[in-house]
Amino acid sequence: MSGERLSARTAPSATPESVGIAHLGLGAFHKAHQAVFTEDAMLAAGDRRWGICGVTQRSGRAAALLAPQDCRYTVLERGPDAAEPRVVSALREVVDGSADPAAVVELLAREDIRVITLTVTEKGYRHDPATGDLNLADPEVLADLTERPPRTVVGQLVRGLQRRAGTGAGPVTVVSCDNLPANGRTLRRLVQQFIDAAGLAELAAWVSEHVRFPATMVDRIVPATTADDLAEVQTRTGLRDEAAVVAEPFRQWVVEDDFAAARPPWELAGAVLVADVEPWEALKLRVLNASHSMLAYLGLACRHATIAEAVAEPLLAGACRGLIGSEVAPVLAAPSGVDVRDYGESVLARFANPALRHTTAQVAKDGSQKLGPRLLDTASEQLASGGDPSWVALGVAAWMRHVATTETLDDPLAGVLRDALGGTPADEASRLLGVERIFAPELARHPVFRDSVTTTYRQLAERGARAVLAERL
Repeated sequence: MSGERLSARTAPSATPESVGIAHLGLGAFHKAHQAVFTEDAMLAAGDRRWGICGVTQRSGRAAALLAPQDCRYTVLERGPDAAEPRVVSALREVVDGSADPAAVVELLAREDIRVITLTVTEKGYRHDPATGDLNLADPEVLADLTERPPRTVVGQLVRGLQRRAGTGAGPVTVVSCDNLPANGRTLRRLVQQFIDAAGLAELAAWVSEHVRFPATMVDRIVPATTADDLAEVQTRTGLRDEAAVVAEPFRQWVVEDDFAAARPPWELAGAVLVADVEPWEALKLRVLNASHSMLAYLGLACRHATIAEAVAEPLLAGACRGLIGSEVAPVLAAPSGVDVRDYGESVLARFANPALRHTTAQVAKDGSQKLGPRLLDTASEQLASGGDPSWVALGVAAWMRHVATTETLDDPLAGVLRDALGGTPADEASRLLGVERIFAPELARHPVFRDSVTTTYRQLAERGARAVLAERL
């Protein structure tokens, strides 16, 4: 790309006066969601104390792209009612945590940091999705329990909080913005389990008094940025921006109002502060995220490259409606005033936005970490009420076919899953159901669920997704 690059000189704006937030996981979603809410909140309140220091976790690429641009970047909206491209300047600093993990601990212990937010994806928590517990057999977690500068998210949090306690830096709020059930309580438990494993009894008492872990629900479709997206940004703005992100116009943030210290006035930017996030979180996980996964695995089986292409096929959209209407709606305690089926239709309409180009392959990643909160919780509740979660079983079986047919599987349990393959379809389904880091034994052994998954997996293997869906619908 050629042309003048985006920077403070080429795109001057109201740069934050100071940093108040540390963010772990400086990816596209944070840049299009929490950072935008934070900038809008600062502008609405006339309070520029809440600049963000963003930390890259797995590589230094995001930091390398943002640093020459004075941490500025463009958000390009696509879809009905899309706004003009906007330059966001809520980021004030960036840290390459992959190159300098000790700097992350120092950041989290700074007195000016009063809020720590996270978007590290489900696998970033290094926990067991079936139990919600920290995976203390993980080599990186074990290494972080030694004296090395920590590289896992939970290790960084604990060592940062340990440093805060020692220096008197004051209370802090840790806000998970990832798609985990009860994400605040889950992160609190993982931190406590690391503290216990490290033998830090005094720190446990300090954390109980000085740290809060509110739950959140976040929602905005943010596909991976392509070279064509960057070219469009340059055409429309006249500036070269190598850190631009693409998003749909819709955005939502529901936050539990439980903070240990001061926070940005996010409600002035449209965030909703509530006493209980759980109904909103369950609604999104079991409707939006579950449908996303269903479309990804069935879409790949039907050779659809994007989610928009997949949902445009009536058979695949029908599978999502079957899941939502027949299995999710009857057991889900939705937020007051929300109709689950109507919400589902609004989700499918958003997925149908062809301008986003959200790929099925991208959504299909890390399935072992996503099945539980997106699909398996609904199955368990259906079975408990005497139901037959056959649509959930279809989603699980479609994921299994993805595991069996994908040459390069992008999943933290790829090795375990590959070892389960081979033999008849019934053998493969049985062995995959036996992976206890995904499937709780009581669910995997339930005769209704086990038979439904195994039968559907065999049908998909023998007849293909379209034939199975045509018969069901």
